[in-house]
Amino acid sequence: MTTRRAPMVVLGTIVGLVAIGSFRASPAALSLTTTPAPAAVTATSRTASTPTNHSTTTPSAAAKSSTTAAPSAARSQTGSTVNYNYGTLAVSVTVQGKTITNISVPTLNDGGNPYSQSLDSMSIPILTKEAMAAQSANIQSVSGASYTSAGFIQSLQSALTSLGM
Repeated sequence: MTTRRAPMVVLGTIVGLVAIGSFRASPAALSLTTTPAPAAVTATSRTASTPTNHSTTTPSAAAKSSTTAAPSAARSQTGSTVNYNYGTLAVSVTVQGKTITNISVPTLNDGGNPYSQSLDSMSIPILTKEAMAAQSANIQSVSGASYTSAGFIQSLQSALTSLGM
């Protein structure tokens, strides 16, 4: 009786191995391309107000003033706006000398998606705390918020690069 089952078991094993071997899983597409900051903020965006400097200076005067500034003066920069799959975000950094003193997210557009809002409200404070402790963009992603983490880190690195850090 076992001799009748043996060919069926072998055949079933071969079919199963061929099926597993031919299975091709495609990775999820993640697009973390930067987009230009929107000229107008839509109703679904949350933005913090930032003061704008409307003084008129010539390019040469601006270059002179930036080179004569004290190295310990506080400087701020907003990173590029990043599409993180659930929307867009931009990270703003303030530095004093070579020390990061403040990190915020002045632009966050998640389209009003409740799932994304809950992830953002949970992960952004953790990412901010980690970046402040590390004093760089070299931080770990938040588990369960991989896209938000990747977008935050990319925008943070963009701001730090613009500040020469």
